[in-house]
Amino acid sequence: MTKIMMCFPGGRHKALTLSYDDGRFADRRLVDILNRHGLKGTFHINSGLLGTPDRVGAEEVRTLYEGHEVSAHTLTHPTIARCPNEQIVHEVMEDRRILEGIVGYTVRGMSYPNGSYSRRIKEMLPGLGIEYARVVASSGHFGMPDDFLEWQPTCHHNRDLMKHAETFMSLHKKQYLYLMNVWGHSYEFDHDQNWELMEQFCAYVGGKPEIWYCTNIELVDYTKAFEGLKFAAALDFVYNPSALSVWLDVDGQIVEVKGGEQIKL
Repeated sequence: MTKIMMCFPGGRHKALTLSYDDGRFADRRLVDILNRHGLKGTFHINSGLLGTPDRVGAEEVRTLYEGHEVSAHTLTHPTIARCPNEQIVHEVMEDRRILEGIVGYTVRGMSYPNGSYSRRIKEMLPGLGIEYARVVASSGHFGMPDDFLEWQPTCHHNRDLMKHAETFMSLHKKQYLYLMNVWGHSYEFDHDQNWELMEQFCAYVGGKPEIWYCTNIELVDYTKAFEGLKFAAALDFVYNPSALSVWLDVDGQIVEVKGGEQIKL
């Protein structure tokens, strides 16, 4: 029988994404570093706090984060596991509504404010249009998320970032998919006076043809596109009902299945 495995775009087996919270002024410097090295990040923003001290204003959001992803972080950053359902609905939906009005696309992800979440909240999120939610507890690993509504990053940037980067770069077994997801707050670089750490990291991992640099939602969308492929029972053809191309390893050969197409395998 044909052996088929999911690949990242272009047939890659490594992906890298970043996830930064709160929308602080220091995001300006962080975005500049990412842009210079070709990395992509997701920026989780409390729209109800835009323009308050040390936070970017609404008028800056669309241009500052262009090429990256703007994601939800709730309206006002409460510890939501302590909140009633009605407040959670308001915090998430108002944050989405305001951010979408600014950036002009649907906001479908978030990070949990104060790292606060519960099974009750996870069960609510799909009905609020949220398709992934990042937690703060790091895995230290490079596997794909098992639960996108409890998405563990690989590491915080202050937790052995370069050691993790070196491990990530050394991974070579193509029977696996490797994902590195770094999280944090950009203002921490100011506080810790260690911007050189992010400069070093981005220079080290950037510009590598074997890595797919993606936002959080791009990874989610691509994973769902793969999971939505319609394979024949004999695995001799496949139909892709999504709008995204999906790449497969078919008996060692890289095959692109374009959106809306059916191909022989």
